[in-house]
Amino acid sequence: MFKLPSRRFFLPLVLLSLFCSLTFAACNPGQPPQTGGSPSTEQGTGDDTLRLLYWQAPTILNPHLASGFKDFDAARIVYEPLASYDSNDELVLFLAAEVPTVENGGLAADGRSVTWKLKENVQWSDGEPFTAEDVVFTYEYLSNPAVAATSLENYATVETVEAVDEHRVKITFKEVTPGWSVPFTGQNGMILPKHIFEGFNNEQAREAPANLMPVGTGPYQVVEFKPGDIVVYEQNPNFRDKEEKALFSRVELKGGGDANSAAIAVLQTGDVDYAYNLQVEANVLRQLEAAGQGRVVATFGPYVERIMVNFTDPNRATADGERSSLEFPHPFFSDLKVRQAFNLAIDRDAIADQLYGPTGRATAQLLVSPTQFKSDQISYEFNLEKAAQLLEEAGWSDTNGNGTRDKDGVEMRVLFQTSVNPVRQKTQEIVKQGLEQIGVGVELKSIDAGIFFSGDPASTDTINAFYADLQMFNTGNDSPDPGAHMKWWTCGEASQKANQWQRPNYARYCNPEYDQLWQASATELNPQQRAALFRQMDELLAADVAVIPIVDRANTNGVSNRLTGVEPSPWDSNTWDIMNWRRS
Repeated sequence: MFKLPSRRFFLPLVLLSLFCSLTFAACNPGQPPQTGGSPSTEQGTGDDTLRLLYWQAPTILNPHLASGFKDFDAARIVYEPLASYDSNDELVLFLAAEVPTVENGGLAADGRSVTWKLKENVQWSDGEPFTAEDVVFTYEYLSNPAVAATSLENYATVETVEAVDEHRVKITFKEVTPGWSVPFTGQNGMILPKHIFEGFNNEQAREAPANLMPVGTGPYQVVEFKPGDIVVYEQNPNFRDKEEKALFSRVELKGGGDANSAAIAVLQTGDVDYAYNLQVEANVLRQLEAAGQGRVVATFGPYVERIMVNFTDPNRATADGERSSLEFPHPFFSDLKVRQAFNLAIDRDAIADQLYGPTGRATAQLLVSPTQFKSDQISYEFNLEKAAQLLEEAGWSDTNGNGTRDKDGVEMRVLFQTSVNPVRQKTQEIVKQGLEQIGVGVELKSIDAGIFFSGDPASTDTINAFYADLQMFNTGNDSPDPGAHMKWWTCGEASQKANQWQRPNYARYCNPEYDQLWQASATELNPQQRAALFRQMDELLAADVAVIPIVDRANTNGVSNRLTGVEPSPWDSNTWDIMNWRRS
């Protein structure tokens, strides 16, 4: 039996690290990434360039091949969906002319189809007309298995998409579908031009030149793109609202640096107008904000920082070299008691309070928004003694005296990976200390965000491949309808070599009971009963420790005090409303 240390010795390393970070931020702000020119010459009233700083740089501008928020944000400046949801969960029109309803004939009363009326006289940035055929093609493209689109789960309910005429498109569902508004809305609903991509609706999808130089209907067009470095946009000359919108003449989205330097650039030095994803300790942000150059905009929505548990063995390979294969279950995470022990050994309160402050709340729930889907039956506990007891009950003890539990010759050691980020590395340290105190050996790995979230089938360091025992990242439902996101944990969504690791069930979790609940939710038209099914799904995932949610995270960005019109939505990319951004 392990003797647990006193909790008062639990976090010395983390506290020391926090002190160093705060001291560094206050006394040595360092040099943020250069964004072109100096504030004295380029930030005056005559400057008409909007500067965005993304320390996680975009690598592809095709939203249906993207796997990270930074790619969606960069693509959303160019592409548009039919509609999207605002912060009040209300549909806002983009390429659609009206919201479909039963009354206007757009929404079928039986829940089997929806017809969208499209805006007329819309052009792509190259001058070609936008029509219903582009919507039809977008579905044909993303549903083609050879393309391996990352957005496919949002269209799993669709049977056909057809052009009724030039400006009306009808979506017919496979069965009764309460989530009729999911396809073609939000960041996963951006429409692609048929005349640009039709030659790449095949295995060569990732070779399309438009993945790097897109042609869209949005307010801006790309004039330069260096993946992992910079995207330069200018006004789309054919944008339908160009005369009514006082657009910037140029937008620069610069990648590089880290979250701390991005925060300094927007909040303290004023070098940029907008900085993405300021995952920086709360105390540091408060100090930088006091400089008066910018403000922190924190938007709570559906996003939860979570630790994924690998249900397959990342250390065994199939005959063709695939690791984390369904062929080989994980040597100890296949045991519920082990997963429960790991869950109990994570100090969520320390992580939320010390690292996130007002921008994060400790949670054990996956579904946190909208509120009708949030269960009141899920709780968490930090209890190292109970965790150690569970491992003993599961037969894991330190039989060789090396400080790490073992069973049948297998050492309980885990590789815990996440992206390079100060808050995430400190979170890893807190998690590591808890696990080590119950006899688990922990190796930490941090991967460049551009690689970790790239979705590149050739890389083994992506969240998709998950060649580790544990991994941590932040995501959530992209729509007020959580159906597509909750489908992630169904058996058929397992990410594996056969689907180029493009399916979202990275954990390879499989429980037929969960699948049945999800199938029932997919056709339940009664809103109250459907919400109850989603709560049951979340409760089952919690009971099964299929995933370990740790922090309900606000989407935290830095906005210059010079910039107005920024109205974040928890249901779309950060740049969804960029046509309305102005410099005061």
